[in-house]
Amino acid sequence: MRVFVAFACFLATSLAEKPRPCTSPPLLSGQMMVSTQNEKLWASIRYLYDALGQKIRLQEMGYYQNHSFTYDGLLLFREAVMYEINNHDHTCKKRPLKVDFHPMAIPNNATLLGQAVLGSSSGPGQGLLVNTWMGIIPKTGGRYLTTVTEFGCIPISMSYQTQPFGWMVTNFFNNVIGIPDPGQLNPPAFCQDASHEEPVDFFSLFQ
Repeated sequence: MRVFVAFACFLATSLAEKPRPCTSPPLLSGQMMVSTQNEKLWASIRYLYDALGQKIRLQEMGYYQNHSFTYDGLLLFREAVMYEINNHDHTCKKRPLKVDFHPMAIPNNATLLGQAVLGSSSGPGQGLLVNTWMGIIPKTGGRYLTTVTEFGCIPISMSYQTQPFGWMVTNFFNNVIGIPDPGQLNPPAFCQDASHEEPVDFFSLFQ
């Protein structure tokens, strides 16, 4: 009987500790590296993420089809508009944004692949406990893999299948909870007279 009770307690504890889908903090900033399976795209991106106001700013530099590029985009999902900002020339382009806002989160229907330690579990501060999830992208039917920290649901990496690039891989680093300068999520004053351009979708951000 004691063995059974001990086993039942162990089982209950294990089930209680099983990772569950989570949502990242609503305010995040940091950097990420993006690369694609077909090697057409590589980019280093500084990002600001505001899930409360549904705003994202991406400041990029990289290569697309062997050509270097820089890009500064402010995505305002509630207004369904995106600004392409050129701080050097004080110019701005305004585009209709044809993308829905998706918060950084693990969907409830995602499947847990496993839990692991990045680095080492041999000593304090030597490793990071993470969970890796997989699932299907509803609109395209492609697969995705995403890894987040067990504590805090901070994004670590994300890979997903795309039609133009094959697998697109994003690695996050230097993540900080909060946004040091919230003003960067507002259009600069010189964007008030921005010229209107063609609508933009997700992949246009890298082109």
